Amino acid sequence: MTDIRDTGPTQRLIIPALGGLYSGLHEGAETLLRVVAGLALVMHGAGKIVDPFGAAGMVESLGFYPGAFWSLMLSCTEFFGGILIALGLLTRPASLAALFVLLVTVWFHGVVRGDGYMGTEKSILWSAIFFYFTIRGGNRHSVDAKLGRAF
Repeated sequence: MTDIRDTGPTQRLIIPALGGLYSGLHEGAETLLRVVAGLALVMHGAGKIVDPFGAAGMVESLGFYPGAFWSLMLSCTEFFGGILIALGLLTRPASLAALFVLLVTVWFHGVVRGDGYMGTEKSILWSAIFFYFTIRGGNRHSVDAKLGRAF
C-alpha cells in the first residue's frame, strides 16, 4: 500500500486491513485538526479583539514598534485568522500569520522569560500545526477548495 496521498514510498502495514480505514479517515482527520486549531486560535484571540490595542505595551516590550499597530495585528491575526483557518479560506496566508505569532511566543517564553521547554511547549506544538497548514493549505473540505482557488 502506498502513502495515503501517494507521495511517499510503498508502505507495508502490520495489519493490512487497516489500510482502508486510514485512507478513508485521513482527510477528515486533517479537516478536524484545521477546524479545531482555527477555533482555538479564535478563542485565544477573542479577548484581544474586544480591546485590540490592549497589548500595545506588551508588544513594544518585545521590540515591536509602534505597539498600537502590532497589537491590532496580533488581535486580528488570532481572531479573524482563526476564523479563516477554521473555514479553510485563505488557509495558507492565515496560517503563516498565525505561525509568525506563535514563533514570537516561543521566543518570548523561551528567550525573554527563560521559561525553557515547559514554557514553550504549547507554542511549539501550535507552531508545528500552523506550519503544516501553511505548507499544505486546506483540503477538499475547505472554502478554498469550494472556490477552486488557493493561495
